[in-house]
Amino acid sequence: METEPLSRRRAITLLSGASLAALVGCASSNKTAADSSSSSSRSGANGSSTSSSAAGASTVATEAIPEETAGPFPGDGSNGPNVLTQDGVVRSDITKSFGSSSGTATGVPTTIELTITDVSKSGAPFAGAAVYAWHCDQEGRYSLYSQGVTNENYLRGVQEAGADGKVAFKTIFPAAYSGRWPHVHFEVYPTLAEATKAGTPIATSQLALPEDVCNAVYATSGYEQSVRNMAQTSLSRDMVFSDGADQETPTASGDVSSGITFRLTVPV
Repeated sequence: METEPLSRRRAITLLSGASLAALVGCASSNKTAADSSSSSSRSGANGSSTSSSAAGASTVATEAIPEETAGPFPGDGSNGPNVLTQDGVVRSDITKSFGSSSGTATGVPTTIELTITDVSKSGAPFAGAAVYAWHCDQEGRYSLYSQGVTNENYLRGVQEAGADGKVAFKTIFPAAYSGRWPHVHFEVYPTLAEATKAGTPIATSQLALPEDVCNAVYATSGYEQSVRNMAQTSLSRDMVFSDGADQETPTASGDVSSGITFRLTVPV
């Protein structure tokens, strides 16, 4: 269950069980985008190519990414587990657990590429910024928190932006679980040192995954629960994205056989 609090961080109510249950209200702040994300083309059946684009995603943005809740499973030390200070968290491949954990997340291969820009410098690349990204696995579970994966730390990692402001994570496509639109959480820190001491992020937001890509992925084996959950939710009813998700919807390319790539510019 992902219970999104009214403030960005965080009273939690967790229900045990392998599946994540219903959520209760959260209002995100600073939303300026329109009521729904848009996509330029629809993906076909399993194996078909996918190409989606969000409004404004390909242009230089100088308005900060909308601030969203980190949710109840951040793993950043704000409500219990802290993965950020552990050796090994700085990595581009987040499919596997690290340290004393050895689990591997399965699912459709996915790459997340974010370009961090500095709104105070007219959208120039934010070199040296650090991004902490995390999301649920194919079954809708969050490592460190959910029953069955409390000893795992997969699908969590930190990357430092280069001179071009870019970071990239190799991961798997997350599930759709009850009450939420498919999404990826991330926090942006001003430096890698600030991130790895679990300091103060300068932005906390989420990626709203395009519907056509979700439908293509969820038609593949292992995502059966996601098909049912997708049928019961929408962006317009999602507690985070209902007031607009254009700024948070990445472009997408690739297919379910070779892998999906998401790209988004993140002004902070």
